[in-house]
Amino acid sequence: MPNSRAVLLLRRLSSSDNKLKSFGINHNSKEVFISSAYNQRDFSWCARVQPTSSYLCNSQALRSLSDKNIIKMATSSTEAIPKQPKFTNKLANEKSPYLLQHAHNPVNWYPWSQEALEKAKEENKLIFLSVGYSTCHWCHVMEVESFENEEVANIMNEHFINIKVDREERPDIDRLYMHFVMATTGSGGWPMSVFLTPDLKPIKGGTYYPPEDRYGYPGFKTLLRIIAEKWKLNNKMLVDMSNNIVELIKAATKLDINPSIPSEASWLRCVQKYISSYEPEFGGFGTAPKFPHVPAFSFLFHYYARDKYDQKGKQCLDMCLHSLKKMAKGGIHDHISSGFARYSTDNHWHVPHFEKMLYDQAQLAVVYTDAYLANKDEFFADVVRDIIMYVNRDLRHDFGGYYSAEDADSYAYFGAPHKEEGAFYVWEYDELEKLFTNKIVKSHTYLEIFCDYFGVEKDGNVSPDANMKGEFDNKNVLIVYGSEEETMEKFNLSREEFRKVIAECREILRAAQQKRPRPHLDTKLLCSWNGLMISGLARAGQGLEEKSYVDDAIKTANFIKQYLYCQTTKQLLHSCYKAEDGTINQGEIPIKGFLDDYAFLIRGLLDLYEASLDIEWLKWARELQQKQDDLFWDCDVGGYFTSSAEDDSVIIRLKEDQDSAEPAGNSVSCHNLLRLAAYADKSPAPEGGEKERELAKKLLLAYAKRLTDTPNALPEMISALMLYNDSPTQVLISGGYSDPRTLELVRVVRSRLLPGRVLAVSDPNETPAVLSRIRSAGDVPRAYVCRRYACSLPVTDVKQLETLLDEPAVKQQ
Repeated sequence: MPNSRAVLLLRRLSSSDNKLKSFGINHNSKEVFISSAYNQRDFSWCARVQPTSSYLCNSQALRSLSDKNIIKMATSSTEAIPKQPKFTNKLANEKSPYLLQHAHNPVNWYPWSQEALEKAKEENKLIFLSVGYSTCHWCHVMEVESFENEEVANIMNEHFINIKVDREERPDIDRLYMHFVMATTGSGGWPMSVFLTPDLKPIKGGTYYPPEDRYGYPGFKTLLRIIAEKWKLNNKMLVDMSNNIVELIKAATKLDINPSIPSEASWLRCVQKYISSYEPEFGGFGTAPKFPHVPAFSFLFHYYARDKYDQKGKQCLDMCLHSLKKMAKGGIHDHISSGFARYSTDNHWHVPHFEKMLYDQAQLAVVYTDAYLANKDEFFADVVRDIIMYVNRDLRHDFGGYYSAEDADSYAYFGAPHKEEGAFYVWEYDELEKLFTNKIVKSHTYLEIFCDYFGVEKDGNVSPDANMKGEFDNKNVLIVYGSEEETMEKFNLSREEFRKVIAECREILRAAQQKRPRPHLDTKLLCSWNGLMISGLARAGQGLEEKSYVDDAIKTANFIKQYLYCQTTKQLLHSCYKAEDGTINQGEIPIKGFLDDYAFLIRGLLDLYEASLDIEWLKWARELQQKQDDLFWDCDVGGYFTSSAEDDSVIIRLKEDQDSAEPAGNSVSCHNLLRLAAYADKSPAPEGGEKERELAKKLLLAYAKRLTDTPNALPEMISALMLYNDSPTQVLISGGYSDPRTLELVRVVRSRLLPGRVLAVSDPNETPAVLSRIRSAGDVPRAYVCRRYACSLPVTDVKQLETLLDEPAVKQQ
């Protein structure tokens, strides 16, 4: 993700370098479909990088860039391929569902491989790099318009070495070149289209390009010819320009060593930023498009929990609860098939971009659990159950791992000529009328009640602003604007009667929905996202006292250990794939793990230890942290690179500096280090204590300027900064694992919102203790609460423990 300095310097280059200007780096201001839709990492790009046109930050621009918004979609890996396709390229040997979608394009695609890179050098050709993912709507659009077009393919094949990358497989490649695209154009998204020199340095980039010239800007065919001609006539100019760009990126992304760790002013400024950008009617931060920006919620919950009597903390809690409730009532939440879509295109959380991502489900399970712990409203617990029901039903492999995503696009009916966005999820009034025939309660039809509660209209409930191309004419996206009480009062129903009606209606619609063609399922399994899911399950299992969720988390952790971990090298793999026979395949050349794989899994294992009390998960987390330090730590400045030094095809090792749809690996790592230090109890052992805390300190020093200047760019790391300042709240319990009195003390701890909490249980009959501070309890289980390196006297009574835990965690002045 580009940081502020890189953006400013690169854009300065694009406006002042005559070579760059003459090359037309900013020709196509409409090439990017949306700047703040930068999936994992881009929640606030419109705030950080002003695009060349306000059009780019308009949520509805998504639906108007192509004249073929409803298109015949690419064949997915889950759909029938003709027995003898006209074309087959080297992607046919890959495992990625996204790459397989392009295996029968007339383009001579290569995967990112030594073969392709060497061929570019041997033939002295530019590389055309296309990056996307299998559930990406605009990736499908560009494929149909350009990559399936033989005329376009002939130009590509003659002049370029064409490489296709699944951004979820290779986040390091995606991040590096997205850095360039966003810094030079002001916006980014997928498909990402970048032209590289044979030594992999970028010279021109954008996202979606229409095939023909449009709006006074060159289309993809024209652009291909221009770039090919410029390379043929003066490749030295382009090489010099690319060298300048790479050196500028290196300089701009290098972190500075800072003399001191940021103070309380940083998190107070971060709180104020979120208060200022909060949208009070429907919640969330900023304007449309709205993302479920989980790191922001996690930070605000943490700030509230530090001192529940602080007025600003209560304001943070109110913002979180209101936003999460509106999201759950909105169309971004699938009220029939469960789970959450990726983001809302409007301010009301109403009309989503319908694809469902595993990382969203995992993180939302955590924050909705936090919301439940904060006020014990069963509404939030029900949302957690809904999310986990969805992922276990629709995204889970039988062996325990979770798939990546479901597409936004699908066929409206079997035999339909083309796919449509949201077809699986939207409803027409006439369809509902037929499905609810003869369903009546107290002289009111189920149809009346259901339509009132979910905002269904006869001519559709999608506003014109969200339906610019007419794709949602007469369609309804279910949303709850009112409340159960309002509908109950209107139809004179008891709560039991109302909920029975809604439950029956949902069952009817769910059954009808299953008769529709399903969206494409990306059956790639990622270590990082499964690590997030372990956290979601483990945290939900503790907060909701649901053992089955913890069992699910254990099964997923075992899946990773079997299929995404090398026992010999002690290294993680990044991805594996469901084979046609249902087994798991790592691919011919397995992709080694990145920083996020380690950081997210370590967090998951720490959460899983606290949920299961099985010390083996804590031990594995410590081993992985040591391996992460070896592979990614920057010994010069501090902090972790996102990729290791083992792959020399990645020309710049970056450090991410923004928490967005997912938290940055460094932010999560800072939390992990502080928790591991607390578990190690400041012991001199090489695997813990002072070492981890010192690494966390160096990490915070490396990011100090970012945390001071723009703290809301790194809310997850600001949360770690608070944790570093306060020290984790350690709850140490000595007692038999099966003793009901021990388990009751554990239940009290799990029932409270305590961000950064470290829970350790030691059975006096087992050695060694998890922490050296835990003393033998004798016959009576007892608990210690430790804050700021001072521990309470042991307590054996539940009420006493509750009192200790409810005290403010902040330092007393």
